[in-house]
Amino acid sequence: MVAASPKSIRSEKILPIELPVVDLSAERSMVTKLIVKACEDYGFFNVVNHGVPRDTIAKMEEAGFDFFAKPMAQKKQLPPYGCKNIGFNGDMGEVEYLLLAATPHSIAHFKNISNVPSNFSSTVSAYTEGVRELACEILELMAEGLGVPDARAFSRLIRDVDSDSVLRFNHYPPILNKDCKDKDKDKSPSHSHTKVGFGDHSDPQILTILRSNDVPGLQISLQDGVWNPVAPDPQAFCVNVGDLLQVMTNGRFVSVRHRAVTNSYKCRMSVAYFGAPPLDACIVAPSVMVTPQRPSLFKTFTWAEYKKVTYSMRLGERRIDLFRK
Repeated sequence: MVAASPKSIRSEKILPIELPVVDLSAERSMVTKLIVKACEDYGFFNVVNHGVPRDTIAKMEEAGFDFFAKPMAQKKQLPPYGCKNIGFNGDMGEVEYLLLAATPHSIAHFKNISNVPSNFSSTVSAYTEGVRELACEILELMAEGLGVPDARAFSRLIRDVDSDSVLRFNHYPPILNKDCKDKDKDKSPSHSHTKVGFGDHSDPQILTILRSNDVPGLQISLQDGVWNPVAPDPQAFCVNVGDLLQVMTNGRFVSVRHRAVTNSYKCRMSVAYFGAPPLDACIVAPSVMVTPQRPSLFKTFTWAEYKKVTYSMRLGERRIDLFRK
């Protein structure tokens, strides 16, 4: 559960793991099986040969670091910018962030803001388009692997013109040394991770596509009381199941709780695409996912209803439990 202020994590049980790696260029039937197993066992996996150009990713990271390097007074002039405060209910973290609606119209609006670099809009647009297509491809592979007759049953929700998807830049400054370019310090988890940057939570949307620079920080919790650090992979995107996908798979896929911790000596920046449906979309599992042996586990609701609950609760609360039958 997120504390009101950042806390030390040195006393917690830490057990590093390696996430499954899925090569999207491999034989399709094998890819679908690997993705389904990863979502059932871990709720997280890495994808390689994902099709998003390296140049697009590099420009995105450069644009993000350029923005966070600006003076605080300039950053605070942008309403999507936040620092320390997470949400509306008192959650705090060692993080600053930029939150954008991941639609072409919303992103294009930024070209008119003087504090944002001139190429920011086009860079974010190209990146968002790339990761949205990746998310759709993965969701269609999931549907195939689960035996859902309509392969676009999940992806259609984030392709919708009224999709409520968002793009979030999270920047975690180092705690002990403000020089982000120091590459010689110890990067091992036991020494360099000292504070909670973004607290324990699950993602409420359908699917998350995460990219971070080559600095550790992501931790997932596969069992209560244990945190599993995940090493960053510069060649991969990290993918995780959101609450809505857990509902739409009738609990077969797991929306696993996770957090980000800071690094003592190096800046960490992550860029997360949260694929979400339109606000009025009805969240329900396809009929093939509901059987006499596995009856429906969740009530039917809209994304607007779930989103309202999400914003009314603390970050670490288990909101999905409120919608169980």
